[in-house]
Amino acid sequence: MRHWGARILCFRFYRQRETSARETHGTPGEQHLNLQGKIALVTGAARGIGRGIAEVLAEQGADVAVNDICVNDGAESVAQHIRQQGRRAMTVQADVANRAQVEGMFEKAWNEFGPIDILVNNAGIETITPFLKLTDQEWTRVTDVDLRGPWLCSQVFCRWVLAAGRKGNIVNIGSIQAAKILPGRTHYAPAKLGIEALTRNMSAEMTPSGIRVNCVHPGFIATDMTAWIMNDPEILPAIVSQISVGRPGQPRDIGTVVAFLASDDSGYVTGQSLHVDGGWIYK
Repeated sequence: MRHWGARILCFRFYRQRETSARETHGTPGEQHLNLQGKIALVTGAARGIGRGIAEVLAEQGADVAVNDICVNDGAESVAQHIRQQGRRAMTVQADVANRAQVEGMFEKAWNEFGPIDILVNNAGIETITPFLKLTDQEWTRVTDVDLRGPWLCSQVFCRWVLAAGRKGNIVNIGSIQAAKILPGRTHYAPAKLGIEALTRNMSAEMTPSGIRVNCVHPGFIATDMTAWIMNDPEILPAIVSQISVGRPGQPRDIGTVVAFLASDDSGYVTGQSLHVDGGWIYK
């Protein structure tokens, strides 16, 4: 009897533990991160990777301020999707390379929406131009948006956070081109590699004050920016054949990783740059 009594107690213990795990983490296949009560600002969120990030953050419980250089139907569509998840959303216009506009963006979001907990520096532009044909203007605009923009947004964000005596979280969006050479990107690739160095150095200075900083390098993601590849019957198979998982990524693939880095579940992770590329970097 004691033998069967021990089995029954053991059975009850494991059933109780499984029930508790399901209540805490959900059923297998579901992802539940603790972003309830958090407010995020995502730059360049009207489409593509930025939209995927904003939507996943909302689904994980965050309210989201949707930034873009032009607040148009795309930005409003993202905000509407977020509201349909039962979360709050607002749109806010700003060019991330313009200090006055960035300061205005944070002032508007902070005062009208609430203290920002999470900043995702996603806004970016890419052009493909041979090195010998690259102009000063093209170099300046790409590096201004893709490198100076994250630095500027992060600086303004950190000043607001520290002045309020709060903690925060920054996730920078880089590119596989920080490590993989593709032709015509002698301006874009250095900016994205610079994001990695910016992440490490900001983390070293800001993490002791309670602001973690990490970076995600997306691989080949199906967005408007890559539509020309997605629609090319010769180029697309050549690229996909180099990706270990055998498919292009989706914006939500990036969003789920960003949500993890923005959550308390990654509280011991800072200053890191993670490639989310389906294994393309190794081919």
